Parts: sequence; C-alpha cells; structure tokens
Amino acid sequence: MERTRLSGQAVAAGETQPENLDDFDSLVGLYRPRVFRFLLASLRNRETAENLTQDCFVRAYQARSQFRGDCSIATWFLKIAANLVRHHESSGRLKFWRRNLQAEADISEVGCAIADQQQSPEALAVIQEQVQAIWRAAAGLPARQRTVFLLRFVEDMDLLEIAEVTGMKEGTVKTHLFRALQSVRARLERAK
Repeated sequence: MERTRLSGQAVAAGETQPENLDDFDSLVGLYRPRVFRFLLASLRNRETAENLTQDCFVRAYQARSQFRGDCSIATWFLKIAANLVRHHESSGRLKFWRRNLQAEADISEVGCAIADQQQSPEALAVIQEQVQAIWRAAAGLPARQRTVFLLRFVEDMDLLEIAEVTGMKEGTVKTHLFRALQSVRARLERAK
C-alpha cells in the first residue's frame, strides 16, 4: 500500500486526513480499527483489547499537545498501544488470570483477509487452520518478539516504524523479528 507523508502524518493514499490533532474524533475514527486490531492480536482477549483501545485514545488526547510530529500519528498511537500492552502484561495482579484463562480471539475479528470467496470450503478450512496455528505460535512468543512480529505482519509496518513504536534500535527489531520467525516456524513444524 503506498503511503503519503503529509504534515507529519502517514496515511494510506486515498484516505481523508485530518489536518491536525484538533479534530481528534476524526483521528479516532481513522485509527481505532488499526489500534484495536493490534491490541486484540497482542492480548487475544476482546474485552481487554477494547478497554486498552479506549485507554490508548484517552492518553493520546490528554498528551496531544506533546505530539511533536517526528513520527506519523498512526505510529504515535501504536507506540501508546504497545506501551499499554507492556504495562498490562507486567501487571502482577492479572498474572493468575492470564495463566488460567485461555482466551482465544476469533481470527475473523482481527481483520485479516484469509482468502477470497472463490475457493472451496475445504481450502478455506485448511487456510483458516494454518492461520490459527500461526496465531497460537505467536501467542507463545516472549513479549518483545510478539510485539515486533504483530507490528510487522498484522500492521504491515516496516522496521523503522516498528523501532519508533517500540523504542528499540532497528538492529534490535531485526533480531527480535528473526528470532520470532524462527520460533513460529519451529512451533509450526512441531505441530505437523
């Protein structure tokens, strides 16, 4: 997807773009699906993803005067979301529930196109099983690897954008992505 840089904001070509952070309702409407998709893929719990999506935009609204414009607004929102995931996962009071609840996100809710409608039901089922296996493998990754993996393959961000979102150096992002891919591939091979 071609991206256009306009007044410090990168948006997909053809989308309407708010001029600044004053029209925050438009920004929420434009970027909420992307933030929610990232949070749902990261946490695999719809209710928590919805709550953290709301928190992300509340924090962004409160800090909008501090936005310097040295990254895109989408990157800024995803950086806030990644920090919320990190904080949520480090929260000690929720570790018991996370270990004991195996909340599975509905893969169709993540917004990824699995296949076109011209394929047979059997082929669609095989593809859906493969996607679910990848999600299960990604869910078992360490937090940083999972974040990098999801930003790369769910949000289709390049390495520099991921580095901005996570606060890591580009080389560190590459290392985490490489290790995440190795781990996911190994888990998929063991599952066969």
